[in-house]
Amino acid sequence: MTELTPAQRRDLRARAHHLNPVVTIADNGLAPTVVAEIERSLQAHELIKVKVQGAEREQREALMQELCDALDAAPVQHIGNILVVWRQRRDEEKPATSAEKKPARVATAKSAAAFAAAARRAALAKASAESRRSPARSPAPRGRGTGSSSGSRGR
Repeated sequence: MTELTPAQRRDLRARAHHLNPVVTIADNGLAPTVVAEIERSLQAHELIKVKVQGAEREQREALMQELCDALDAAPVQHIGNILVVWRQRRDEEKPATSAEKKPARVATAKSAAAFAAAARRAALAKASAESRRSPARSPAPRGRGTGSSSGSRGR
């Protein structure tokens, strides 16, 4: 079981405040499937809340100690029926096959061709858009009338 300093515990309690419980322990207690789910959650999140149903305070305290001993985790807080547990994320062991990396394919020819095709499409689209906007067209004149007004408005 990992020990935390009071400052670490205070920081973890503050970080856990907004979290929701990810695992619920019910009548069956710490079944192997529940322990496995808590293990996965700790690996994914490091800091989790666990909800305990149907247990008295002393039972919850014992359950938290048992849980932390089994998973090498640190108890952060026990408030009501919620347990807050923290464990630093463990490094995952990579399979031996990933150590032997295959040489990368040479994809430059394909990607260069794809790049050239995309450039051609973009140029064609630009030319098409410009041809639709003919330079002979001018914007419509702005104003109220089309022509000969005396320049004075009727007041």
